[in-house]
Amino acid sequence: MILIRNARILGKEKGNILVEDNKIVAVGDIVDKSDVVIDAENLAAIPGLFNSHTHAAMVLFRGYADDMKLHEWLQKKIWPAEAKLNAKAVYWGTKLACIEMLKGGTTFFNDMYFFSEEVARAASECGIRACIASAFFDFFNKDLLEENIKRVEKEVKEIKKNPLILPAVGPHAVYTVSLEGLKRSAEIAEKYDALIHFHLAETEKEVVDFKRKHGEGIVKTLDNIGFLSERLVAAHSVWLEKNEIEILAKRKVNVAHCPTSNMKLCVGKAIDYRSMREFGVNFCIGTDSAASNNNLDMFEEMRFAALLQKFYYNDPTLMKAEEVFDTATKNAAKAFRLNAGEIAEGKLADIVLVNLDNLNLVPGHNLISDLVYSANSSCVETVIVDGKIVVENGYFEGEEEVVEKVKKIALDLVKG
Repeated sequence: MILIRNARILGKEKGNILVEDNKIVAVGDIVDKSDVVIDAENLAAIPGLFNSHTHAAMVLFRGYADDMKLHEWLQKKIWPAEAKLNAKAVYWGTKLACIEMLKGGTTFFNDMYFFSEEVARAASECGIRACIASAFFDFFNKDLLEENIKRVEKEVKEIKKNPLILPAVGPHAVYTVSLEGLKRSAEIAEKYDALIHFHLAETEKEVVDFKRKHGEGIVKTLDNIGFLSERLVAAHSVWLEKNEIEILAKRKVNVAHCPTSNMKLCVGKAIDYRSMREFGVNFCIGTDSAASNNNLDMFEEMRFAALLQKFYYNDPTLMKAEEVFDTATKNAAKAFRLNAGEIAEGKLADIVLVNLDNLNLVPGHNLISDLVYSANSSCVETVIVDGKIVVENGYFEGEEEVVEKVKKIALDLVKG
């Protein structure tokens, strides 16, 4: 058991939190003999943050291909480098990303990449929760489709065996996967009770090209083939019309907004959060990869999500701090079907302790505002995932070895 004593708890002044096994069993004025007692004086206890869209192992390409247009970035830099990837590189890259996320208060990430079993192994060893999808492209080739479907089904079954990992199917996007591939993806997800992780309407070019090819919009077409459901986490979702957002809401699709990556790659506009809120879309946020962000700091991502909305739509009241904090906690917990996202009795014990004496959080007028607009990873003191301490005093055990491994592997991948 773990007793967190005298913590500032969101919505409360101070209190104790008792953790038993992997659950929060009591919150309040608790007197209990515990195996571990954490003195949380001058610390705030917040729910672990969810990174709802990333490609963790792409931390290997951080700083390698900056200041480029999206399609050039992919075709000239990222895809050629990824062609050299192997299981070892993905494993170590994912470990580095997991450590970065944990040290920044992220206790769950939603990943789409290659070698998904290595991603799952790295995440499990680091003690972080994840939803892991095997990236899947068929490039409109029937033989490649069948080959990928077999692989994805095998990997989904394997991933289901890990208690910290949720399985997902990961068809990349409409410009890399056929409609048949998308339909089959949805069928596999239904068969194995898995989620679907997918890039939707990230750029105007994607939307225009699809409509020219199919004669109707992406969302309507995806709805017609049965792809849209509450299993789907649709990353980006920027270039959507209001009626398309209404369809997403009706089908209970979850959206993962990636403001930093979208701004850096200049996708052309800000997501229509106001309409998504109006129709009741479950709205989450993610960092995207460290190749296009260039970090995995969810505190920063919350800040940029709010600022982009305010600036683009010229409305300082849009996306208030409380709303954006929910996108990284409660909303994401709902999307991934986890009993988490709050510090409350019965919830999973995924808890982050932030240092209220950190200069970014002083003087401390409003904790939620400070977390969204002022905080960053440096504020994180201790992280508990599934009832286990994984970061203590800002340190993750064994991080030095991972850093050294990744430096060598990353340089080898981008050599000419």
